[in-house]
Amino acid sequence: MSRPDTDHLLLPDAEADVWPSPQGAAARRALLAHPVVLLVGIVLASLNMRAALASVSPLVSDISQSFGLSSTASSLVTSVPVLFLGLGALVAPWLARRFGSEPVLLFALLLLAGGILVRVAPSPVALYGGGVLVGTAIALLNVLMPGLIKRDFPDKAASMTSVYTGAMIAGATLVAASSVPLEKAFGGSWEASLAVWSLLAVLAAVTWLPQVLIARGRTGHEVRMASARPGTGTGSAAKSVWRSALAWQVTLFMGLQSLWSYVLIAWMPTIFTDHGMSRSTAGVIFAFNNLIQVAGAFAVPLLAGRMRSQRPLIVLVTSLVAAGYAGLMIAPVSGAWLWAGVLGIGQGGAVGLALTMIVLRSGDAQTAARLSGMAQTVGYLLAAVGPLAAGAVHQATGGWTIPIALVLGVCAAALAVGLFAARDRTV
Repeated sequence: MSRPDTDHLLLPDAEADVWPSPQGAAARRALLAHPVVLLVGIVLASLNMRAALASVSPLVSDISQSFGLSSTASSLVTSVPVLFLGLGALVAPWLARRFGSEPVLLFALLLLAGGILVRVAPSPVALYGGGVLVGTAIALLNVLMPGLIKRDFPDKAASMTSVYTGAMIAGATLVAASSVPLEKAFGGSWEASLAVWSLLAVLAAVTWLPQVLIARGRTGHEVRMASARPGTGTGSAAKSVWRSALAWQVTLFMGLQSLWSYVLIAWMPTIFTDHGMSRSTAGVIFAFNNLIQVAGAFAVPLLAGRMRSQRPLIVLVTSLVAAGYAGLMIAPVSGAWLWAGVLGIGQGGAVGLALTMIVLRSGDAQTAARLSGMAQTVGYLLAAVGPLAAGAVHQATGGWTIPIALVLGVCAAALAVGLFAARDRTV
């Protein structure tokens, strides 16, 4: 199957099967008449796409002590949102087609703000329940953002993708660096440190409200989204993705690289503090790890797009991540900055490569959308196992050597499946 030359046609789009009516096209032109508002909305929404996850990790020891949680129970604090990243990705395309991207994105931001506040209520049930809401909200943002960029910035898709991914990583970096200082500023209250980030979600929601009103004011959603794109059935095409070996290879690479990243999101500061590092220093190094991911996330997709086979990049990113994890096992404190940097480049490169391969392995926009949904759903469900398993093994063994060794096994599996996924073929 031939692939169009224009990159914007292949961005995964939650509304890929929707053919806008003339009234709907007019509404979108009205939105684009306010590009600054739209750009600010995209940036603020992107800042929230990892912030609520990164805010917990530096404070997990305090949260555990507050509720008397074991290592396994503590790992659920970070695993539950990741689990619902996968489950939320299942419903996001349906919601976008049914209600439109702007209203669903606004709902996601409000749901995120509510989830953050629920999570800090004085109850373990609320702690985990808030995680459900946070994960579902971020899943909606993950699925909707590429389609919004494809739709509204078709001639600037690459640069706008860099803007939103950069903002996403910047948000995680800011939050990771600020969590412990905010806790101290609020008199040792981890609840206040987490709750303050609900304001960021509310601010982003406010910037999306005008866009929702403009879109719905110009034409009713029933008209705007009335008909599907002619000639694009959903049944057989969707089945072909789930039955494709190549699609499963791309999906497994997405899941395995997500698994090793979410283990770090959940446990990197704890690994450092368990070896004697102060919580403030551990939080700063964790923030540095998030920041350095920008380099890999920017460079690797550019290289991948210029290569027929991405196998050398698969070897590169998995080797960097494996080296960084090995460093955490051998010299976690003395080499902390080095390992955080090596891991950051590998993590950023791996997620960028995984997302790029969804596009490169897809023959058309509809396949890209369905492969993206499959990869995010299965991938995040697989990734949710990582923090939980690492916490359970840590509790059982009393150390981090065996959990890290198991993640090195994940790196080997990602290398093997990635080499298949990186072949110059399409689903």
